[in-house]
Amino acid sequence: MNTIFEHALWVSPLFWTLILLGAAIILFVHNKIRMDVVALLVMLSFYLSGILSIQEILVGFSDPNIILIALLFIVGESLVRTGIAYRVSDGILKVAGNNEAKVLILLMLSVAGLGAFMSSTGVVAVFIPVVMMICRQMNISPKRLMMPLSVAGLISGMMTLIATAPNLVVNAELVKDTNLRLEFFDFTPIGLLILVLGMGYMLIARRWLSDNSDESNQDMAQSSMNELINEYGLKDRTKRLVVKSTSPFVGKTLDQLHLRSSYQLNVLAIERWKHFRPSYIMPLGTSEIKAKDILMVDLERCDFNFDMFCQEFHLEPAEIKSQSFDQQARSIGMAELIIVPNSACIGKTTAELQFRTKYGLNVVGIKRDGVVLSDAFKEKYRSGDLLLVIGDWRLIQAMRDRRKDFLVLNYPKEMARAVPAQRQAPLALLSILTMVVLMVSGVVPNVVAALIGCLMLAYFRCVDAKSAYDSIQWPSLILIIGMMPFSTALQKTGGVEFAVKWLTQIIDGWGMYPILIVLFIFCALVGLFISNTATAILMAPIAISLATQLNVSPVPFAMVVAIAASAAFMTPVSSPVNTMVVGPGGYKFADFIKVGVPFTLIVMLVTVFIVPILFPF
Repeated sequence: MNTIFEHALWVSPLFWTLILLGAAIILFVHNKIRMDVVALLVMLSFYLSGILSIQEILVGFSDPNIILIALLFIVGESLVRTGIAYRVSDGILKVAGNNEAKVLILLMLSVAGLGAFMSSTGVVAVFIPVVMMICRQMNISPKRLMMPLSVAGLISGMMTLIATAPNLVVNAELVKDTNLRLEFFDFTPIGLLILVLGMGYMLIARRWLSDNSDESNQDMAQSSMNELINEYGLKDRTKRLVVKSTSPFVGKTLDQLHLRSSYQLNVLAIERWKHFRPSYIMPLGTSEIKAKDILMVDLERCDFNFDMFCQEFHLEPAEIKSQSFDQQARSIGMAELIIVPNSACIGKTTAELQFRTKYGLNVVGIKRDGVVLSDAFKEKYRSGDLLLVIGDWRLIQAMRDRRKDFLVLNYPKEMARAVPAQRQAPLALLSILTMVVLMVSGVVPNVVAALIGCLMLAYFRCVDAKSAYDSIQWPSLILIIGMMPFSTALQKTGGVEFAVKWLTQIIDGWGMYPILIVLFIFCALVGLFISNTATAILMAPIAISLATQLNVSPVPFAMVVAIAASAAFMTPVSSPVNTMVVGPGGYKFADFIKVGVPFTLIVMLVTVFIVPILFPF
């Protein structure tokens, strides 16, 4: 192959590979260039130097694991869109009582428990939106919980035989060379001990992670729904009414009741209990009122005799709960619109426009020149007026296409918690359960199981095409793809073979515990630059052969390799589990070194001293 480095053949390919490796690490640590861009530069450098062919540098694009990770991001998005993520986050917060330490412990227990029986990569992808919701609810930086999430995901690989690919690789090598095998729960005692230590460690280490100031500032820049409610004076005007079974409202639609035109009473939301939990329905003209419905209403008239109205129509006032608007925000939201010049709406009132009939949204406030108008329903619109509308999030987003008349000026931050496919939650669970069963049973490859799950989610309308593509963390995928050629380059240039010979010479004549320590350290170092599965493939035969030469049981050696391969805590590129949380957590390369190196040493000491007790030499 003719390359620009063809005349520099006096330098070995291994030398250039190590130079590229060192340069990549330096760029990662300095964080001046995005990590996915560094990965692309690595791919380009390998090709221009002649070390790897074009097919070899692009091999990551055909790797099933890359497709699997992308599909699992879509699975995670379905949990958000159907509200399952919120229910999980609410459940964790309910048990933890908004205590960050308790949340961290419950989160790590949940991830490690699920990851013991399915792909840790899949579990982390599923829990990323859950953690994001928890962070929003607790008003803390995702940095505080994303790292514990990835740590728990890696520890889950130490829980059972099928928890991660390196365990299966090591077991297969053990069977092939010695006819011995690891049982399903052989890893569990060690994994549980490391999990307990991991939870204690992360309670301390999370304090080392600085807050993401950019994200915090962005979040603060957005108004909340409660702030908009206070700004437009809705809080004092809002009432909750329980519809009694004897009410004449029962069985009638809102259009038939004429509440707004007759009483200037605007129904903002209908709360209806289903399956022992409240669901919130966007009120339309065709919405039929049922007995026991709770109407959230806005009273626009100051002289309105509310008590007489309730008595006449058999309605019972109910307390306004502080969390009412927060709960509604998952399906019903609000936003500010500005009327653009030359809009066809100028000079017309809300009633004349039939705003709710035309757009499906309720106008609950008008602000003109910074002043909230008292009678929004009868005011004629002017250019530059701000309208506060309330309704279904999907209809609010659709207003972006009405640019001839309106511009969406401000989405409240609760929009991130919108649940546009809440009714599809049971179908989403069915789809994900099908995927998990296929993964655990091994009937089809994991990537095929995930593809089946995603197609089911799309068929059941749990996700749409746009949300699916938007949910994929493309920088994380490019980072993984770009670092994959290092594995090929190290093997192709003889770097792995050289390291193996060096290791064998060093440990010759040493005691068992020092040998296990060196074996663990070497596995951890190799795992910094290649995948943990590749590390297990390379190191398992070495460890088993070494045990055979020492005339001892190969099982403890195999266990050390398997656990060390999963202990990929030190860099964001050493495992897809780490890579996936880089973007959502806003981490730098140094964050993983700061947290990962001490914990890797802890795991090493536990492994080296506990494994021989459980599996004697």
